[in-house]
Amino acid sequence: MEPAPFTLDDPRENARDAPYTYFLPSGEELAAIEPDDQVKLVFRSVPPSDRWDAERMWVTVEDANGDHLQGRLDNEPSDMPLLAVGAPVSFQRHHVVAINWGSDRSRPPPEPPERREYWDRCMVDGGVLYDEWWVYYLYREPPDLAGPEDKYPDSGWRIRGWREGLTDRETEESRAEYVALGAVLNRDDSWLHLIDAPVGSAFIRGSRDEQFRPTSAATE
Repeated sequence: MEPAPFTLDDPRENARDAPYTYFLPSGEELAAIEPDDQVKLVFRSVPPSDRWDAERMWVTVEDANGDHLQGRLDNEPSDMPLLAVGAPVSFQRHHVVAINWGSDRSRPPPEPPERREYWDRCMVDGGVLYDEWWVYYLYREPPDLAGPEDKYPDSGWRIRGWREGLTDRETEESRAEYVALGAVLNRDDSWLHLIDAPVGSAFIRGSRDEQFRPTSAATE
């Protein structure tokens, strides 16, 4: 048998690394997948494609045997010439990143879990996102950065980071980033309990192990 012209990502590691922005179906939802449901998987071309690192595509489930599922590809790949619509796909339930429930199921699908998502935007030191700085000072000002076409609003949060041994040059070279609150929480969620504080609030801590305490809302 020839090897498959693709591999499938195991998305669980991504979900562990980015719990506030990378969401997967619950265990109950995965267990409920049955034939005629449509599921989304992350495909990587073998050999690697020229344009895309990976492609998310839908598969219609044809057979479900325990954790093992079999289906047919529903999408035309953008840059995977050895894979076409209708190709057979074998996979495990944990490969699934999204589900469209079939209309003729043997039982109703489970309710999705309740969860809060944090897509509103904020300004944050790039070092928090990329260089393992921890959040040491944050304040909330009237939101003023969102554009008329932006899907998500500016939350008003402005977040500064720090780490031991940080030099003035490193501080100056760290660019501020306008990102989702969840992207910051993925790196440091120690301030999650403050996220609903009103405009005008400000908090600071002296070290990563300290608790935040209220302070004045002035840029530091």
